[in-house]
Amino acid sequence: MKKLPRPKSQRPVPNNAKCVFRGTLFDVYQWKQKMFDGTFATFEKVRRREDTVTIIPITTDGKIISTKEEQPGSEVFVSVPAGRMYATEDPRDAAKRELLEETGYAPKKLVLWDSLQPSRHIDWAHYVFIAHGCEKIRPQHLDAGEKITTRNISFQQFLRLAARDDFRAKDVALKVFRTLTSPKGEQKLQKAFGLRG
Repeated sequence: MKKLPRPKSQRPVPNNAKCVFRGTLFDVYQWKQKMFDGTFATFEKVRRREDTVTIIPITTDGKIISTKEEQPGSEVFVSVPAGRMYATEDPRDAAKRELLEETGYAPKKLVLWDSLQPSRHIDWAHYVFIAHGCEKIRPQHLDAGEKITTRNISFQQFLRLAARDDFRAKDVALKVFRTLTSPKGEQKLQKAFGLRG
C-alpha cells in the first residue's frame, strides 16, 4: 500500500532557515525575510517532530467511540482517539495503533477523512480517519501519561460532544459543523460515518 502524502504547509520552513532551538516535541527555525519595502525582518516557524492522527471510530452496531482523558498538568477533556505518529510510521498504521492502544478496538476498514496542516505557524501534518466496523479485541494499553475512559455514543450525542468547549479535536469539530451547514449536510456526515440517516 502506498504511503499517504503529507499535506502541504501553508508556509513551509525555507531551506535557508536556521534551527535556533531543538526541543523534545518541537524545533524552532528562524530566517531573514525580505519585506515589501526592501528591508529585512526575522521570521520564525515551529516544526513539530512528530505528525499526528485522530480517529473517529464507528462500532459494528453504529456507535461512535468517544474518550474522556486526563494527562499530567492539563484539565480533563473529551475527544476521540488521537496521538503521535512514529517517525517512520504510515498515518494509517499510526491510526490503527492509537485506536487499539486507547480503546482496545480494531477497525475492519480505515478511511482518510481529512489531512491538513492545522496552523500556519507550525510545520505539522495531521490526519483524520474514520474507522468503520470497530470491534473490541483486547483491553486498553495506555501510556504512563494517559488516563482514558471510553464511551460508545450515538450520532446525535457525538454532535453535542463536538460542540462542547472541552472537546479537544477542534479540527474534527470544524469539519463536522462545516459539513452540517452544507446542503443535506447531516445525510453527508452520516454517510461518511457509515450510518443510516
